[in-house]
Amino acid sequence: MMAAATSSLHLSALLPFPPGLVRRRQRRPPRFSALRFSHPPSQPLRIMADGDPIRKWILEEGGASRITRISSVGGGCINTANRYETDVGSFFVKTNRNIGPEMFEAEAAGLDAMFSTDTIRVPKPWKVGSIPRTRGSYIIMEYIEIGSSRGSQAELGRQLGEMHKTGNTDQGFGFHMDNTIGSTPQHNPWTADWVTFFRDHRLGFQLKLIKEQYGDNDLYAKGQRLLEKLPLLLQGLDNVQPCLLHGDLWSGNVVADSHGSPVILDPACYYGHSEAEFGMSWCAGFGPTFYDAYFKVMPKQPGFEQRTELYKLYHYLNHYNLFGSGYRSSCTNIIDSYLAVAC
Repeated sequence: MMAAATSSLHLSALLPFPPGLVRRRQRRPPRFSALRFSHPPSQPLRIMADGDPIRKWILEEGGASRITRISSVGGGCINTANRYETDVGSFFVKTNRNIGPEMFEAEAAGLDAMFSTDTIRVPKPWKVGSIPRTRGSYIIMEYIEIGSSRGSQAELGRQLGEMHKTGNTDQGFGFHMDNTIGSTPQHNPWTADWVTFFRDHRLGFQLKLIKEQYGDNDLYAKGQRLLEKLPLLLQGLDNVQPCLLHGDLWSGNVVADSHGSPVILDPACYYGHSEAEFGMSWCAGFGPTFYDAYFKVMPKQPGFEQRTELYKLYHYLNHYNLFGSGYRSSCTNIIDSYLAVAC
């Protein structure tokens, strides 16, 4: 899932709307749309000239008259990704053979939410739908040319801070739809207070999955004790304001475009405590210049360091669920350390 440094590794064009619409500014760009289907029978995914909804959208709503090349690009371990080159520019397309459009609809909703803050660059989603005669689905979005460097950590920190500052809601903590973190379901019901949301829909849900998948009753029992202590461990956050989070911010989801500007990808968005954004910092490579720039926009809150490992725990638990017990010791160590100080 790591981005290649030089080439045009997936996603968006350097345009605010589909390339085919550049020449027709009098026409409004198409809004993101989704087709909802049930579960067609499974078969291998095939791109066909006739009846292919991806090709159809690009050649109609996308404004292209011909597709000149389709090439594979990095798509991670869950989806397949391709660059569609056309006479009016490129489109980025992700497909999945076995999952319906709900996953990509949620991704598109997160991308749209971040895009609307006008703070940090994200690929604009254009279309989500089902692949006929398969159980699969697709998402079409703008294609971003990836630059030759990782970009400025300070600029990434500043722009992320601006997104957190700008992206807010009065509905509480959660999101208007559920989504996924990796391939794990992530439930986002609107919840009035942060401690309850984080306890029930983040740590509690992951602990339940671990017990169901691996029968790890010992870790589950320790986790339940930790959940009882959360009001104490997260004290002082009664008035925390929900802000829009990317939700899965690790190094593989951060790149820079050809101008060196930060780009963030593949979100698991929800509205939460801003500090929860750094739960994946153990594999994000954020340095001092990143945090200095971020805290100039979003001032550092008292107790930040004491809460950091709690927010990491959610992602360690998820990695346990996704990849197995190699992450168990990290989960146990964090839980034990908090239980020791919360007696």
